[in-house]
Amino acid sequence: RPWGAGQTPPEGGPECSGPEEPGGRGGRRLRTAFSAEQLSTLESSFQRQRYLGAAERRRLARRMRLSEVQIKTWFQNRRMKLKRQL
Repeated sequence: RPWGAGQTPPEGGPECSGPEEPGGRGGRRLRTAFSAEQLSTLESSFQRQRYLGAAERRRLARRMRLSEVQIKTWFQNRRMKLKRQL
């Protein structure tokens, strides 16, 4: 349920990490808030190559302390953004 102004979500609400439901079933994942440094690194990687191989994705994920899925999703979203702009 939505929370009103000044109210905090209950324990395990949207501010925690991981899937929405305990046990990892169903629900949507939380949105990742990338830092300015992470965005800069991702953008510069994207300028060099629009598609990452598995090894490059692993290296970037380790270096940035993000999951490979987060890197993969960011690149997918960035390619779609570029496609919309063109």
